[in-house]
Amino acid sequence: MKTSSIHGMWSSRLAFVLAATGSAVGLGNIWRFPYITSENGGGAFVLIYLGCILLVGLPVMFSEIVIGRRGRMSPVNSLRELSDAVGASRAWMGLGFIGIIAGFLILSFYSVVAGWTLHYGFLYIKELFGAPGITDPDATFGSLLGNAGQLTFWHGVFMLMTVGVVALGVEKGLERAVGILMPMLFILLLILLAYGVSTGHFWDAARFLFQPDWSQVSTGMFVTALGQAFFTLSLGMCAIMTYGAYLPAHVNIPRVGTAVAASDTVVALIAGLAIFPVIIAFGIDPGSGGAGLIFTSLPLAFAQMPFGIFYGALFFLLLSVAAWTSSISLMEPATAYLVEATNLSRKTAALLIALMGWLLGLATVFSFNIWSEVTIGDKNLMGAIEFVATDIMLPVGGLLTALFAGWVLSKTITKEELDDKMPDWAFKAWLWLTRIVTPMLILWVMASILGFL
Repeated sequence: MKTSSIHGMWSSRLAFVLAATGSAVGLGNIWRFPYITSENGGGAFVLIYLGCILLVGLPVMFSEIVIGRRGRMSPVNSLRELSDAVGASRAWMGLGFIGIIAGFLILSFYSVVAGWTLHYGFLYIKELFGAPGITDPDATFGSLLGNAGQLTFWHGVFMLMTVGVVALGVEKGLERAVGILMPMLFILLLILLAYGVSTGHFWDAARFLFQPDWSQVSTGMFVTALGQAFFTLSLGMCAIMTYGAYLPAHVNIPRVGTAVAASDTVVALIAGLAIFPVIIAFGIDPGSGGAGLIFTSLPLAFAQMPFGIFYGALFFLLLSVAAWTSSISLMEPATAYLVEATNLSRKTAALLIALMGWLLGLATVFSFNIWSEVTIGDKNLMGAIEFVATDIMLPVGGLLTALFAGWVLSKTITKEELDDKMPDWAFKAWLWLTRIVTPMLILWVMASILGFL
């Protein structure tokens, strides 16, 4: 059993929790969670989502950390080592490739969307210094999407921010960055929550988020909730597996895995409680925002509220930080594999991945303007890439991770990695969830996505 990784190690349990939480906390929490919650009726969706975290999210997260820490290498090579150790087929290395490719595809369009947050943050900072404000949010957002040059610029800036951290390595890059960025993210979020409370509509927002309307429950809601659990916890893309490879041997996996999932969920709920009071206070229907909620509905509210310019600048700074910590984890698995598979230095490998991700991201950029009429099926280019990566590859990656950890790895290895002192009932519960419940739920969701149900 290896005790360290060639790529470096987290210095402490807290470092891993901050890094893994940074991976999990991103646009999925602060941009995607509020709008899909609003589209799915609020409270009932939130409860179903929490159930998905417990029944699927935690078992898969524990599994990824177990595989990563036991293998101590990139996902592909960790799976090769563990397959050899238990006499299984090396075809399981394919799981590592699926995760790395999924993460790379997500990075390509995630960087473009993160670029939107940088652009909006820049607009509000300029407004603080006297520039004209956003008076027509729909026109501002439409103008941004229609401007290929502007989208390309901010996409490039964000990719440079990401590679700048990854190229420095685990201790000097990843750990140092999350040690600064994650506390900043939590502080910003609490400031925004405090303003949400001050609007006088906090309890209206809380009722919307937590009061279930069971009449709106549908199969589609379960599918969306499970997909959100995967997306927001960074599961199926081998990011957590990669971070697990840098986890010291003495750290308790169930404890840190639960801390990461809990932190991620709390951030998503706080984001909702910070955003919806503002939306409600200015007469905007929280159920009608859609994907543009953050970029059209909120600026409308910011324009009317006291200190709205300052609040807007803080909000988009928060979004940018959350996106940054996630994109770092999307780039790391591919970078780690390239370092192991070639003679390239980490800096060169990271720059190569960033360049390829930036180039592929141009397809997303152009899907809103010069290639807007290009479709694959009924989706534009960004929608097609997102569908393949998040709706197909992430569930497949999660399914194979659960099957490998539950059925292929020996009970001795999994018990040793999870915790030798774990009560038998707890280990059996994890094994039952990982072997049976999680795969069945993932297969059900995949069948629904692909139209078989």
